[in-house]
Amino acid sequence: MDTMTITKISAGLLGAWLVLLLGKWAGEEVYHASLHGEASYVIEVAGNEPEEEVAEVPFEERMAAASADSGAKVFRKCTACHKVGDGENAVGPHMYGVVGRDVGSVASYEYSGALSEQADVWTAENLYAFLEKPATWAPGTTMGFAGLAKPEDRADVIAYLDSLDD
Repeated sequence: MDTMTITKISAGLLGAWLVLLLGKWAGEEVYHASLHGEASYVIEVAGNEPEEEVAEVPFEERMAAASADSGAKVFRKCTACHKVGDGENAVGPHMYGVVGRDVGSVASYEYSGALSEQADVWTAENLYAFLEKPATWAPGTTMGFAGLAKPEDRADVIAYLDSLDD
């Protein structure tokens, strides 16, 4: 490479840097960003303030207030893998009579084994804990559902499932 090429490259780089600096200086002179005062709209960001404690509703009260009709609407999320008819298995076992049923007791369905290590019977309490986050309650379960975050939704689904059988 000859000296003329090196000179052109260095002049181009230094010229671009000079334009950048002059542009920055001109922008600061025109807009005076530090003199505008307080922002008109401030976005609040979570800080170190303590969160308000929400009173935990006892499980019995939550189940007493549960609605089977609302649970039927929430259960639509589950219908991709579960059926409510007796003996109608899909990707998951049927949900007919699940409340009070032994864990892993549907003979025509092959379970992963992780569920029977956690409980013997699907009580309302066990279903409530399981529906919150299945992978946490029963590590190793093959159920890929993320869970129901709202406690009201979990109680409503349990009320709906309990209403299916006689």
